[in-house]
Amino acid sequence: MQPRVSVVIPTRNRPLLVGRAIQSALTQTFKDIEVLVVIDGPDEASSIELAQINDPRLRVIELLNSRGGSGARNAGVTEAKGEWIAFLDDDDEWLPEKLELQLQVSKNSNYLFPVITCSLIARTPRGDYVWPRRLPSPTESISEYLLTRNSLFRGEGSIQTSTFFAKRNFLLNNPFNENLIKHQDTEWVLRASTLEDVKFEFLEQPLAIHYIEDRQITVSSKNNWRYSLNWIQNNKYLVTPRAYAGFILTHISPEASEQGDWKAFAFLLNEAIKFGQPKPIDFLIYIAMWLIPRGTRRSLRDFLKLKLNLFTQPVSNI
Repeated sequence: MQPRVSVVIPTRNRPLLVGRAIQSALTQTFKDIEVLVVIDGPDEASSIELAQINDPRLRVIELLNSRGGSGARNAGVTEAKGEWIAFLDDDDEWLPEKLELQLQVSKNSNYLFPVITCSLIARTPRGDYVWPRRLPSPTESISEYLLTRNSLFRGEGSIQTSTFFAKRNFLLNNPFNENLIKHQDTEWVLRASTLEDVKFEFLEQPLAIHYIEDRQITVSSKNNWRYSLNWIQNNKYLVTPRAYAGFILTHISPEASEQGDWKAFAFLLNEAIKFGQPKPIDFLIYIAMWLIPRGTRRSLRDFLKLKLNLFTQPVSNI
């Protein structure tokens, strides 16, 4: 029978973590689902682990060659049978009511292609806190919401892949870009937000857990500021001048500073001013990224979050 929702989980070489993600999908309060795990290339350990899960709603797709996270997601969408697609990263997990609540929002949407997202619990060894800390205003562009900061803390604006919920036919016509090694998810959101009859709709309730420190070092998480700069330059048409400057000064600068590439200091600053519209907070964060060591910045952020009560209680009902 055709399920209402298809859950797509791309994975590679993380058999224990993907089991946790699958369990959180199979125990959703909304039961009319299938769970497609796309193994991105040869991975015997994951194949063996998944073969031990006894649930008819689970389907495993093994790609002959690795296509990356975007390619694995696209392959899952192609094979899916559901009307709706929900993505889940293999090292994240969902709270039990996620799909049920997102489906309710979709029924009340006035748009042909709503993309429903939600808040999440960002889990680190230092504590849990909720992302995003605010929702976009009605007149705020998605690019500024995602790429700029109005405070010193991360997670102010966030749309993370494990919260995506969208129609399959829309995703078939608007797949993830498989040529990118970084920023694939952000690029998809920016591109989708410019299309007619598309609306990003937000559930403020945190319905997923996003593990920060548990993630393995991948190509997309390595410091490569020149790649990120080239990406934003090529996608300038998708962002506002404020978002362009904000991404350079608050997202690219940490990568350059951690590499100790001081030649980039003046270059990136000039790029942001010449082609963007930075605000004072952007300059403040930029200077802090270069002058304050990462460990010190992290300790200071954690101290201020604790004082401002930005941490949440640990989630234990999964």
